[in-house]
Amino acid sequence: IWWLDPELTYGNAKPFVFTQGHSVCNRSFFPCFDTPAVKCTYSATVKAPAGIQVLMSATQSTYLEEEGVYQFYMEYPVPAYLVALVAGDLIHADIGPRSRVWAEPCLLPTAISKLSGMVERWLSAAESLYGPYIWGRYDIVFLPPSFPIVAMENPCLTFIISSILESDEFLIIDVIHEVAHSWFGNAVTNATWEEMWLSEGLATYAQRRITTETYGAAFTCLETAFRLDALHRQMKLLGEDNPVSKLQVKLEPGVNPSNLMNLFTYEKGYCFVYYLSQLCGDPRHFDSFLRAYIEKYKFTSVVAQDLLDSFLNFFPELKEQCVESKAGLEFERWLNATGPPLAEPDLSQGSSLTRPVENLFKIWTTEPLDSAAAASSADLTKWRTFQTVLFLDRLLDGSPLPHAVIKKLSECYSSQLDSMNAEIRIRWLQIVVRNDYYPDLYKVRRFLENQMSRMYTIPLYEDLCTGTLKSFALEIFYQTQNQLHPNLRKTIQQILSQGLNPLPAIDTTAVTTDTPAMVLEDKVSEATNGAISLRDVNVSA
Repeated sequence: IWWLDPELTYGNAKPFVFTQGHSVCNRSFFPCFDTPAVKCTYSATVKAPAGIQVLMSATQSTYLEEEGVYQFYMEYPVPAYLVALVAGDLIHADIGPRSRVWAEPCLLPTAISKLSGMVERWLSAAESLYGPYIWGRYDIVFLPPSFPIVAMENPCLTFIISSILESDEFLIIDVIHEVAHSWFGNAVTNATWEEMWLSEGLATYAQRRITTETYGAAFTCLETAFRLDALHRQMKLLGEDNPVSKLQVKLEPGVNPSNLMNLFTYEKGYCFVYYLSQLCGDPRHFDSFLRAYIEKYKFTSVVAQDLLDSFLNFFPELKEQCVESKAGLEFERWLNATGPPLAEPDLSQGSSLTRPVENLFKIWTTEPLDSAAAASSADLTKWRTFQTVLFLDRLLDGSPLPHAVIKKLSECYSSQLDSMNAEIRIRWLQIVVRNDYYPDLYKVRRFLENQMSRMYTIPLYEDLCTGTLKSFALEIFYQTQNQLHPNLRKTIQQILSQGLNPLPAIDTTAVTTDTPAMVLEDKVSEATNGAISLRDVNVSA
């Protein structure tokens, strides 16, 4: 349960509280069987001061104004981690026939402008693929920057960090990922935390089917290329034989399941699901299977064998071909082998968007630098966000760069990037820091002075403290610490005190779906391995 003073909200007017249950945090909220294997309905009575709006992940709600009492009821069985509450200075606007957005008054116009009409479009696309949306309403609440992850798929009421509002393409992907969880994760849930890929891998696959239907294959392939880049980056950091790269990861006693949340859960899981879809020959045939799978198992929890047995029974011709035992691509190997996915999707349909990135990266990394070609290279203002972050991530991977290259990059792009969203700016600023490029350091200070979000502060402080700029980081922190949530403040203090890259376990909150800014995009734990930057793992829940 996160309690925020008014100063930690956007409006600075009223206190705020929210819960984050994934994966095993709701045992501190109410007595429960805190396992995804157990589902139940719930009801709740909440009393709040006048002027404080209370919301929960429930299908029904009433408010008795004279008593200041809210009543909530979730009529469908859900696992404990999907019970969620938020209360604060929140107002709403309808953005579709079954959707509304909730936000602080100063943020509501932006939320409306970004999402009006869009959520219904995504819900309709999902229904055409996977069957009826069973939860009634699909509302969204935007939370203050202290929200520890990007997004959380609480049924009927998706939680999303407000910081992502300025990054349109990331917002789209994050919301669609949480929409996909309405079928994969919420309706049908992984019975054990050791198989989180059953929710995240399937939701990621469904998310990309939805984006293909609504935005085209090229955009989907671009976003997938960006995520798979991050997966391979994380693999280099962890090592190919690391047991956390398994889909069926072993959960040892006393280990927080959130610590097992990483890009393998999402992207290796996605690659396995994509491989299954390719065995069918036509993704629409696989869509039909997934509809049947949802209908069979909705409101229950499953293990991997349930999914795979259902798949083979739905496609008896594949069962006859023994596809589950195909050499090198055995289902058992997909589940229990460490390392990269056994097969990755064909992303050639995205070449119109990825090829310009590859060409530009080659110009800037070919020695000696062709200054004329660099100066006349792409106008990043005309690129999609995912193109720009893919380009910057690859430059970041290659840092430190030759001084002449970073100087020329700044001349060509720094002013362009200043006006772009935070997902782009933080990557450029990480390049500045990792290359000790002092002329642009003032932009790092300015960025950190205006950020209160974990996903936009931790990566920069990590980089500042692993290089030669620790004193600069200390100076900024002492000036800004009062605007940071105590948990975030403590994390940064530990980074500053150790000068390494720790991401200590301040609490057990999972970091979505789902949904990076990736992010890491979903539910990467705050207690991730120290050597891995949040840039490499941020995914939505």
